[in-house]
Amino acid sequence: MKAALHPGRLLARRYRLLDQIGAGGMSVIWRARDEVLDRVVALKVLAPSLAADARFRDMVREEARAAAQLVHPHLTSVHDYGETVDPDGSITSFVVMELLSGEELKLRLTEGPLPWTEAVQVGAQVADALAAAHRLGIVHRDITPANVMMTGTGVKVLDFGIATRIGAPDEDEDGETFGTPAYVAPERLDGAPAQPSTDVYSLGVLLHEALTGRVPYPADTWEQLSSALASGPPPTLADLPDLPPAVAQICLRSLARNPADRPTARQVATALRDHSLPTEPPTATILVPTEPLPPQSPGVATAGVPTPAPTSLDGGASPAPVEPATGAGWSRRRLVLLLVLAVGVTLAGVALLPEQQPTRRAQPSAAPVTTPSTDPPAPESSAPITPTPPTGSPSTKPTTGAPTSNPGTLIEAANRVDGLIGAGVSAGEIREDVGLDLRNELRNLTAAVSSGREKLAPPVARLRAKVTVRLGEGGISPAYASRLDTAIAELGATGA
Repeated sequence: MKAALHPGRLLARRYRLLDQIGAGGMSVIWRARDEVLDRVVALKVLAPSLAADARFRDMVREEARAAAQLVHPHLTSVHDYGETVDPDGSITSFVVMELLSGEELKLRLTEGPLPWTEAVQVGAQVADALAAAHRLGIVHRDITPANVMMTGTGVKVLDFGIATRIGAPDEDEDGETFGTPAYVAPERLDGAPAQPSTDVYSLGVLLHEALTGRVPYPADTWEQLSSALASGPPPTLADLPDLPPAVAQICLRSLARNPADRPTARQVATALRDHSLPTEPPTATILVPTEPLPPQSPGVATAGVPTPAPTSLDGGASPAPVEPATGAGWSRRRLVLLLVLAVGVTLAGVALLPEQQPTRRAQPSAAPVTTPSTDPPAPESSAPITPTPPTGSPSTKPTTGAPTSNPGTLIEAANRVDGLIGAGVSAGEIREDVGLDLRNELRNLTAAVSSGREKLAPPVARLRAKVTVRLGEGGISPAYASRLDTAIAELGATGA
C-alpha cells in the first residue's frame, strides 16, 4: 500500500513535511524543512497518477533543471528535484522550491483592479522575470494572476511546472493544450510551438486584468476562448483616462493577434518601468539655522528682498536662534548648508538594494576649524549634522581614529559582503550566476531583518550554507569562499 503523505514524513532522507499549504490538479504543495541545510522550503509533490508515468517524471525533472538556472529577484528559486520509492514500489516525485510569504495576485484582484501605478509596477517586474527566462530559452506557458505572488520585496513568478524550451511542441501526447484558457495566446489553439511571444500575450492579459479587473476575452474552456476571439470586440483601455498612453499602447500591443506584432518581454519591462513611480527614501527632518543676508555694498539693490526666517528642510519653523548678520556668521551658514548637502549625497549613495532603503548611518565628526573672530560662539545646531536613525535600526556612533573590530550596522556589513561578491565576479573567482544568486539571498536577508520579519541568525546561516553549496559545485573558488564566509560571519555579528 502506498505510504500517505502526512506531517512528519521524511522524503529522500532530507525533507521533513510540516503542513500542506496548497493543492491543484497536478500537485500538492507542502511546507517542509530541509534537514540538511536547516531551512524551510516548499515541496511540490506530483499527483500519484502523474508520478507513475516515467516520461512525465523525466519531463518534470528536466523542467526543474531548467528552472533552477533562473536566478532572478522576481522568479521563484528552484532548489532540488527528488524521487522516493515507497514500499509498494510506487514513486513519489517532488520539486523543492523557495518558500514565499505573500499574497497571490489572483486573490488581490478579487477586491477589484489595482491602481494603475501599482499595476504597472507588477507588470514591469513580471516582464523582467520573463525576459530572464526567455534569454535562457525557457517559456513559462501559464502566466496568470494565480502564478504571481505579491511579496514584501516585489512580485515573484511561480510555477514553471509546464514550462518548456522555446520551439517545443505546445500540446501533450493526447493533443491537449497546456495552460489557462483566458490567458492563452490565439496561435496556441492551432498547436503552434512555444515561443516567447506567447508569454508576452499572457502578460498583456495579466496587465489588462490588473488595470481593469477583467480579462480581454473571458473563457473557461478552449471552445469558449475560440468563440470569444472570433466574435468578441477588440480590447480597449479607453475607460482609464488617467492611464499614460504609452502604458495603454504597450499593453494592447502585447495582445496583438499576430505574434510578430507583439513587443518582447524586455521591451514591455522597459516601457512599463519608465512609468513606474520611484520609491522615495524616507527623509529626516534636519534643522538649519538661517539668518539675514550680509549687508550689501552700496549700489546693490536690496529693496523687496524679505529677510528669511529660521526654517527646517521640511518646511516647518525652526526654533534655532538667528546669528548676527556678520561675515563670519554668513560663512558658518554656508558651511552648515554644505554639510547638509554632503549628508544628503551620502545617504543617497549608501544603497544596497533597489527595493529597500538603507539604514541611516552616522557621519564621523570632523575636526573643528578655528578662525579668529570676535563673534559669539556658533549655536549648537551649527555642528556637523548627524541624521537620526529610523526607529528600530541599530544605533550608531561616530568613530574617530583607526577602525575597530566593531562590525558596524547591518547595511554596512551587507554592503561589504555585496562588494566582495562583486569583486569576486569581476576577478573570475565567483561564477556570474552564482554571484547573482548570492546577492539575491543577501537582498532577502537584509529585507527580512530590517522589516523585523526574521531574526538575523537564521538567514545568515542560510547564506553561509549557500556559499558552502556553491563552493562544492565549483561556482566559487576556495579562497573567495573563505573570504565570503568571514564577511558573512561579521554580518551576523551586527545582531550581537
